[in-house]
Amino acid sequence: MTNVAVILIDDEEEVRRSLEQAMSLEGFEVASFARAERAVERIGPGFAGAVVSDIRMPKMDGLALLRAVGDVDPEIPVILITGHGDVPLAVEAMRLGAYDLLEKPLAPKRLADVVRRAAELRRLTIENRAMRADLEQRDPLESTLIGQAAGMVDLREEVRAIASSEIDVLIQGETGTGKEVVARAIHDASDRRSHPFVAINLSALPAASIESELFGHDAGAFPGAHRTRFGKFEHARGGTLYLDEIGAAPLALQVKLLRVIEERVIERLGSNERIDLNVRFIASSNQDLCEMVQRAEFRSDLLYRLAVVTLTLPPLRDRLEDIPRLFHHLLQAAAKRMDRDPPDIPPELLADLSLREWQGNVRELRNLAERFVLGLDREQAATVVLNEPLAVQIERFERGVIASVLARHGGSLKETYESLGLSRKTLYEKMARHGLKRQDFGDIADD
Repeated sequence: MTNVAVILIDDEEEVRRSLEQAMSLEGFEVASFARAERAVERIGPGFAGAVVSDIRMPKMDGLALLRAVGDVDPEIPVILITGHGDVPLAVEAMRLGAYDLLEKPLAPKRLADVVRRAAELRRLTIENRAMRADLEQRDPLESTLIGQAAGMVDLREEVRAIASSEIDVLIQGETGTGKEVVARAIHDASDRRSHPFVAINLSALPAASIESELFGHDAGAFPGAHRTRFGKFEHARGGTLYLDEIGAAPLALQVKLLRVIEERVIERLGSNERIDLNVRFIASSNQDLCEMVQRAEFRSDLLYRLAVVTLTLPPLRDRLEDIPRLFHHLLQAAAKRMDRDPPDIPPELLADLSLREWQGNVRELRNLAERFVLGLDREQAATVVLNEPLAVQIERFERGVIASVLARHGGSLKETYESLGLSRKTLYEKMARHGLKRQDFGDIADD
């Protein structure tokens, strides 16, 4: 690694000059100081290198320096050097968070190797922070419906266009593509956001009680109905009612749903009282409802009433360029839920993820992120088995590697082709062949 910033501190001028020269020859950019307090003034939270310091110095010694750097940013790596073989001192230094402790006489190659590893860790820390900040600073819709593939960009524009309206929406997409996430995004971007969002999975409701669950019932409506009970429809008043897997609704229920959607009125079981509903309906299906209409399994009038606007979600295999950023987001969310520190993501894993078929779509990717946070299957996570010709697998792998490095550097072409050891022209050609666009990976100005 070249051009790594190193702050070097040693009160002995001869030792300091010798170390500075040796590290400069290794390609580091060294700023040396005789006093630690002067060095601390040069260290800020955005410092992207490593600190190397003697441990025994007058005034501010190495341990005091370690504490001062920790106050600025505890993740800045500090490497301490001692010539005294002081075991208790070493233990205290490591307890305070020193990256490493090296003894004099010090081999320049050994020091260079330690500094490179520390600087790489620091680089990854800063990149992860930048990516988290990028996710947090984007508008809420972009933080919810993540992706720069054409299908996701179009989807966000459609959601923005319809969110503030009152029209009903049908969402279509394969299992695991995030249909409920889109429905919630529409609700959260609408004027109904302060009212309930009620999700009903019609395929999971027992057939015997489905009408009671939806419409509610009065006391005595049927054996066991000892008191009046509100149904899901009433709970959603003022908000949004999400009918998941609408294609699973029995035909008899479809007739009643059609009436509710058209009139915005319900009657509880066992009652003749009409209850007005002020709700917005969003329905979803992983089946082709038009084909179900042809097979007489779904009512055409209900389909036309629901599909005032139809949103179609792209499968994950059609937006592989979104996987690096999406996996990072899912990993951060899983770590937060589990109250754990998010683990570093190896670039080779991101590359491998772009080779998978993702039959379970985003849900499958989310499950992988959760297992990765738990430390499960980390070695197996990068294992891919594809029944494709070798040339196709190589192309997919190359595309995944380039995409992951672009994501890591926020779309910076210069950092990407330098990391990959390519010329600018070669990177351009490969990106064009793989359909990759710099702007899909960040907002860095073209360099």
